[in-house]
Amino acid sequence: MTRLKDIAEHVGVSISTVSRVIQNDRTRNVNPETKTKIWEAVKELGYIPNQHARNLVINHQDKKQTRTMKIGWVADPAQAEINPYFATIYTGIRDTLTNYDYTLISITKDELENEALLLKTIHDLGIEGLLLISRIDDSLIEYIQQTIPLVGLDFFYTDKKMAVVDYDREAAIKMVVQHLVSQGHREIGFIGGGVKEDFEDLHAEYRFKGYQSAMEEAGLEVRPDWVINTKWRMDKSYEEMNQLIKRSRAHLPTAIVCASDMMAIAAMRAVIENNLSIPEDIAFFGVDNIEMGKYSSPPLSTVEIPKYEMGRMAAKTIMEMVEEKITLPIKLILPFELVIRESSSIKRT
Repeated sequence: MTRLKDIAEHVGVSISTVSRVIQNDRTRNVNPETKTKIWEAVKELGYIPNQHARNLVINHQDKKQTRTMKIGWVADPAQAEINPYFATIYTGIRDTLTNYDYTLISITKDELENEALLLKTIHDLGIEGLLLISRIDDSLIEYIQQTIPLVGLDFFYTDKKMAVVDYDREAAIKMVVQHLVSQGHREIGFIGGGVKEDFEDLHAEYRFKGYQSAMEEAGLEVRPDWVINTKWRMDKSYEEMNQLIKRSRAHLPTAIVCASDMMAIAAMRAVIENNLSIPEDIAFFGVDNIEMGKYSSPPLSTVEIPKYEMGRMAAKTIMEMVEEKITLPIKLILPFELVIRESSSIKRT
């Protein structure tokens, strides 16, 4: 088992210097280059900071001084700013942490990807726990969990051995397909995005799994030419829908299930521009119930996801983990409901 002494010998500094860096002790300055070498040695030698280091101990006699009350939020900054789904989750997190006197610190994925400096990043910022939306490698998850608590949101973390706040994506889409079938639809397409780094693997994504499962249960065919992987890009949803119409105008699906409202709104624009009607020619159903869906033309049917509540529960969970009120990697699966609007309101016979 690696000790402070091992790190000190590896770097060529005193044990007390190593201790000050790992415990984030700011009472005496340590050269930044030395700090970097120490954190590189921590990673290389596999040292796991003890409970004091994890709590960022500054003064052992006064426990109040060991707390920084800072929680990290790991997400693409543009994601939280321009995507209404993530923006609402973020608001729920921020409001809840603020109510309990915590501070939310934004950390980019890039700042965590240098494994040698990962703990340095966490400790220098004084982070007591991390909330994850951006996908990070499993090896990083395991490494960080040895130091501070983690809570994951969104589909990247559903199957990981960590605390998760999410909703059942597969069940949500199954309910959408079942609703469309009850309305008389038999030819139903799908627009979504895949998983993994390049978003190529559509078949592993839970919303697509729900679509496949519901179609199979209804005895309906899943036609590959009616399945579009947008890689979660609105422009690709618009372009691919245009291509589908031009390619198969004589035989189009009567309804399309979209894995997000933003994918649906982009595809609906392509339909309108091609002089087709919604829902008379093609009905649309989205997921997320973002605000702009109410004002699309026509208003978009969707799945209401409790986005703000997801953020609120993620914040409460990470606080309770930091305060050691929760020690198990709990999984909170929140409910959803269908919101029926004009984009899917026409019954077919």
